[in-house]
Amino acid sequence: MDYPALDRITAAAYEVPTDQPEADGTLAWSSTTLVVAHVTAGGQTGIGYTYASGACVPLIEGPLAAAVEGHCVLDTGAAWQAMVRAVRNLGRPGLVSCAISAVDAALWDLKAIMLGLPVSRLLGMTRPDVPVYGSGGFTTYDEPTARAQLERWTGEWGIPRVKIKIGESWGAEPARDLARIAFARQVIGPDAELYVDANGGYARKQAVRMGHAMAEHGVRWFEEPVSSDDLDGLREVRDHVAADVAAGEYGYDLVYFARMVDAGAVDCLQADVTRCGGITEWLRAAAVAAARGLQVSGHCAPNLHAHVAAAVPNLRHLEYFHDHVRIESMLFDGALNPHGGALRPDPARPGLGLTLKAPDAERFRIA
Repeated sequence: MDYPALDRITAAAYEVPTDQPEADGTLAWSSTTLVVAHVTAGGQTGIGYTYASGACVPLIEGPLAAAVEGHCVLDTGAAWQAMVRAVRNLGRPGLVSCAISAVDAALWDLKAIMLGLPVSRLLGMTRPDVPVYGSGGFTTYDEPTARAQLERWTGEWGIPRVKIKIGESWGAEPARDLARIAFARQVIGPDAELYVDANGGYARKQAVRMGHAMAEHGVRWFEEPVSSDDLDGLREVRDHVAADVAAGEYGYDLVYFARMVDAGAVDCLQADVTRCGGITEWLRAAAVAAARGLQVSGHCAPNLHAHVAAAVPNLRHLEYFHDHVRIESMLFDGALNPHGGALRPDPARPGLGLTLKAPDAERFRIA
C-alpha cells in the first residue's frame, strides 16, 4: 500500500494568561505560550505542540517545513533526521529544539491517524495507566490557595503524589521554604508522596542543608536542588540527601542526557517531549536512562507525554503541571483526566487523541 507524502506544515502561537500570578524559586510569569504545529498528508492532519516562544512559528513554517515536506508520512525517523540536519547553523538547543519537538509530535500523530491507531499502540504499550504527580504549589500562593490545590489533587482526583516549588528568591527564603513544606505535608497527610522543586535556586551546601531539614517531612523527590548545568553539584547533593535528586527538563538533545546520566547526577532522569526533540528523541533519552538502571519522568505537557510514556518500561511518572493542565483542558478536545492518579490514553482515539478547539484558541492567538 502506498502512503502519501507530507505536503503542508503550518504553526500558530497562543499566549494564555495564568489564573493568578505564579513564580518558582528563580522565575516569575503571568502567561504561558503554546505553539501548535499542524502537519498534513493525504488530506489528513496531525498536531503537536511545545510550550515556548512564538518565535518557533517561523522556524516551523520555514526551515523545518522545507526539510520534511515530501517525506512519506510513515517515515518519522527520516523526517526527524532531516530537521536536525537542516538546523545545523541555527543552533539545536533552545527554541530550535522546541520547534522540532512540536513538528515531530505532529508527525507521530499523523502517522498513527493514518494507521488508525493511538500513538501508544503504534509505539507498543508497556502499561495502560501512566502514573502522574500533581505539580504547582507556586511560591506566590497563599495558604488557602495552596491548600485548595493540594486537596484537589489528593482528594478530588486521588493523585497520591504532589510537588511544590521551593528555593524562593534564589534560595533567600529557606525558612519560608521549610514552612511551606511542613504545610504541604500537613494538608496531604502522611501517606501521599511529597516532592519539591528548587528550580536551581540553591547553592550546593545550602541544598544539602535543606535536604536534611526537609527529611523530617518525608520529602521523596528533590528536583533541581542546584542548577541543572552543575552536574558535579547535583551529584554532590545526591550523595548527601535521602530524597531522590532529579533533573533533565532542559535537555535539548541526546548528548545532554548522556552527560547527566554518566555524571551520576540524578536518581531519576527528567525529559520534556516538548523540548528534547519530540517523541523520537524522548524514547532515546529513556533508553539512555535505562542503560544506567535509571527511571525517566516526563516533564510537564501531560497530554502530549501520555502516549510515549505508556510505551517505555522504565517510566516513573509524569508531571501533571497546573499551567499546562489548564491550557490543554481549555484548548484541546480529548484531554485526559487524572482520576486515581494516572492518565489513560484512549484506545478509541487514533493518534494522540487531541483536537485543537480552534474557536476557543483563536482569542489567545499571537502569531
